[in-house]
Amino acid sequence: MGDWSLLGAAMTAVLAVFPVPVREPSAPADVPCPYASIAAIPPTPPSPERDPSKPVIGGERLATRGLAVPDGAPAPPTLSAMSWVVADLDTGEVLGACAPHLPRRPASVQKLLLAATVLPKLDPNLVVEATDADLDLPSDSSAVGMIVGGHYPVSTLWYGLLLQSGNDTANALARVAGGDGGVPATIAAMNAEAHRLGADDTHAVTPSGLDGPDQLTSAYDLALIAREDFDRPEFLKYDTMPVFQWPAQPPKDPKGFQIQNENKLLTEYPGAIGGKTGFTDEARHTYVGGAQRNGRRLVVTIMGAEIVPARAWKQSTLLLDWGFARPAGSSVGHLVTPAEAAELHSPPPSAVAAIAAPAAKATTPGKRTPTGPALALGGAAVALVGGAAIVFVRARRRHR
Repeated sequence: MGDWSLLGAAMTAVLAVFPVPVREPSAPADVPCPYASIAAIPPTPPSPERDPSKPVIGGERLATRGLAVPDGAPAPPTLSAMSWVVADLDTGEVLGACAPHLPRRPASVQKLLLAATVLPKLDPNLVVEATDADLDLPSDSSAVGMIVGGHYPVSTLWYGLLLQSGNDTANALARVAGGDGGVPATIAAMNAEAHRLGADDTHAVTPSGLDGPDQLTSAYDLALIAREDFDRPEFLKYDTMPVFQWPAQPPKDPKGFQIQNENKLLTEYPGAIGGKTGFTDEARHTYVGGAQRNGRRLVVTIMGAEIVPARAWKQSTLLLDWGFARPAGSSVGHLVTPAEAAELHSPPPSAVAAIAAPAAKATTPGKRTPTGPALALGGAAVALVGGAAIVFVRARRRHR
């Protein structure tokens, strides 16, 4: 028996250094979202995989790349969107979602992040002179029609941005808001604002939403950003204006012209409170829209949609109807607040202490800290009590 006890103790020490890998239970398969099949969809850039070491912002049920709806809820409508979210703007409840954290190109809904970042910083009466750089856009780019050398109040530029989705006005607003740093400074501020809101799937490269390498956001992040915008009366004033008279710029434009709001939700859906359309080849159709009914304000965000079974704004009305039919308190997650995001971004005190302790020990004069197998073997203990019980010392795995 003595030999067997010694062998057991030896095996225990070996396992402490080289633990036998344990197979994790397989995660349940994602439930497919109701999806309208389309014969041919132009290829779009692949979405990066989520880092499993990072927390799932908004709740674990939102980690799926499939469908997340409350237990017992009826199936949501069939759409052609790759991802979507329905959420309550006031309570923050996520009522339902499809691949909510799937990173994709934003297209012009990126302008909502530009508004959330610089709208509070710019004087609406400040007059901006348009430059060549503001109008340096692809030939097929959406532009409101600024003229180099023309003079436009900031308030006018906001109407051009949100009604007509002017990429020229996005460039002008970003340039002025960035001060000496220009557009790059504003893009950096947009990324900082996304981080503050908890929109961790978001990375801005252009202020307008024109496609750029690594420019990404998610349906969940768009809901966070929209929540910030919809809580600002000045944003709603610009965003819901039906028509606006673009100012004359003589002699090149002696009369000016009228622009119309492209968001048809405002005129076609009772209770609509605003939103933004978007399209690029790489993003496909994107949309953000909000509506109010019986004291509830809901937001819908849609990414990667085609115009089947209808335009993106029309598909959003199907989700809004589905969301308003869900009872209060019915959710699969929530929209984090900036305070919650700050807590998620900060390591807990225990983690800080765990990081600091080894550093203090390593600087003690005259002591050498054992590492690797020497440390594991030195910490292995075998105690024989009565019938030779074995105590296992397990190696700890560091998580970052």
